Amino acid sequence: MSHPLLIHPDFHCAVLDALTVDVERLGQQGLRLRYGVQGLSFSGRAGARTDELWRRTCLEAFVKVRGAAAYRELNLAPSGAWAAYRFDGYRAGMADADIGAPALAAAGAGVVAATWTLDLPADAVWAVGVTAVIEDRDGALSYWSLRHPAGRPDFHHADGFALELAPPSRP
Repeated sequence: MSHPLLIHPDFHCAVLDALTVDVERLGQQGLRLRYGVQGLSFSGRAGARTDELWRRTCLEAFVKVRGAAAYRELNLAPSGAWAAYRFDGYRAGMADADIGAPALAAAGAGVVAATWTLDLPADAVWAVGVTAVIEDRDGALSYWSLRHPAGRPDFHHADGFALELAPPSRP
């Protein structure tokens, strides 16, 4: 199912009119994010692990076990550069997550799919927030999310974990 990412009302974006994502849990630990990014070009291969990708165009996801304070942050730049972090709680205890590079695939014009293997329990419900930072031609940033909390953009806020993904069915 395709979900629209909403631009934060305090910002505008001249390079995109819309941004969508399909979110799917794969197997025991896989998470596939299929972004509709018409107007942006993404590499078909993962590049180097790189910090501070959110300072420019970056697709992001925040994932945690439902009800838990700890969560993971996943970042992907158009170049294929990526990052994965773990947090012990709201913006606390940040460290590199023990997560490898995503598998990337261009799924047609304006579509990129990233499949991540996460270090979260396979038998738990995962709460997911999908977000993006998009840089305009003039360098201005816009902030996109499935759901924005009140006030300034804050992708780490609990209100942003808008989707729940059930554990995979056992055969």
